[in-house]
Amino acid sequence: MRLSREIKTAILVIASILLFIWGYSFLKGKDLFTNYKTFFVEYENVEGLVMSAPVTINGLSIGKVNSIAINNQTGKIRVELQINSDFPIKKSSKAEIYAPNPIGGKQIAILPGVDGGDAVDGDFLVSSSKLGLTDELAKQIEPLKEKITKLLDNANVMLENVNEVLDAKSKENLRNSLANLNETLAEFKVASKEVNTMLADNKAKISGTMTNVEKASANFSKISDSLTKANIGQTVKNLEKTLSSVDKMMADMNAGKGTMGKLMKDDALYTNFSKTSKELELLLQDLRLNPTRYVNVSLFGKKNKPYTAPTNDTIK
Repeated sequence: MRLSREIKTAILVIASILLFIWGYSFLKGKDLFTNYKTFFVEYENVEGLVMSAPVTINGLSIGKVNSIAINNQTGKIRVELQINSDFPIKKSSKAEIYAPNPIGGKQIAILPGVDGGDAVDGDFLVSSSKLGLTDELAKQIEPLKEKITKLLDNANVMLENVNEVLDAKSKENLRNSLANLNETLAEFKVASKEVNTMLADNKAKISGTMTNVEKASANFSKISDSLTKANIGQTVKNLEKTLSSVDKMMADMNAGKGTMGKLMKDDALYTNFSKTSKELELLLQDLRLNPTRYVNVSLFGKKNKPYTAPTNDTIK
């Protein structure tokens, strides 16, 4: 059976049209010979997400972003996902936008849910966004930026105050102070050189002094060893015993015990001593005034003179 030229031309045109449609769809990311599932997600912000961005589950690519459009009614961004996988995706699954690396574009990761039934073609999934590394850094830097801004403002205010304080006179005084400080440092340098020279000249004397100090330290060490070897403990114990005996003796004396205690505490003994002393003094006074009464030497046998009481008795 031979085909006419017209039929061949019609078949070629139809094949070209079909090939063009398939090629156009393929370039747009659609494969007419593949069974895809289509899901939708609405986001508040899809910055960094582009057409044909990969859609993954646990890192495995299962589809791509087919289209991104704005919803005129809600103002949200509607993203169409083209999924080529038999994996059952629940209606509660989340479609999370994330950045796999700091310099690359964003992708969508399907976080499988466990509640609800399986999502069918055309269902909406739950939207979610995860901050990328750059966004996280920007979020962390934002408070720091505010603090740095406040710090710079405070620094500016402080510098303005310093400028107000440092008027022409203050600046001149500050220059003079710095000049005096330089002179002081120069004098200190000269003095340091003189001290070094003096130390160099008296190095022998200093060495001798240090030798004497070492000898004194050695002698002190010997004395310390001698004191350590001495029976100081026994000496202290003997001293304690002696002091205890003295304390006991003083206690006995205060209590009127013994001769010394009685002398200190017995009033009668004191009275007798006082009376005896007075009588002895009278006897000595009488002996002084009338010696012949007690010493009478007579060569011719004279009679004793009668006793005459002393008229000048000084002891009462």
